[in-house]
Amino acid sequence: MTSGIHPEYRPVVFRDRAADFAFLTRSTATSDKNIEWEDGNVYPVIDVEISYASHPFYTGPQRVLDTAGRVERFERRYGGGRSKE
Repeated sequence: MTSGIHPEYRPVVFRDRAADFAFLTRSTATSDKNIEWEDGNVYPVIDVEISYASHPFYTGPQRVLDTAGRVERFERRYGGGRSKE
């Protein structure tokens, strides 16, 4: 890797003002504002307009559907499988 051309990758706090929610992650984004985090350290803070905490269509953890059971039920109900003619 060429040195001196990559932005600094460091801890940054992203804050969703609408939901009063913040999380600490690593990023190359920069900010002039700082915030004291729960661990006592000071990090740059970036305010965002929307995150999963305030997004109206966030429904929580994803669910796995039992598609195999649906297929078997369909085949039992409607004769299941192809006819060999």
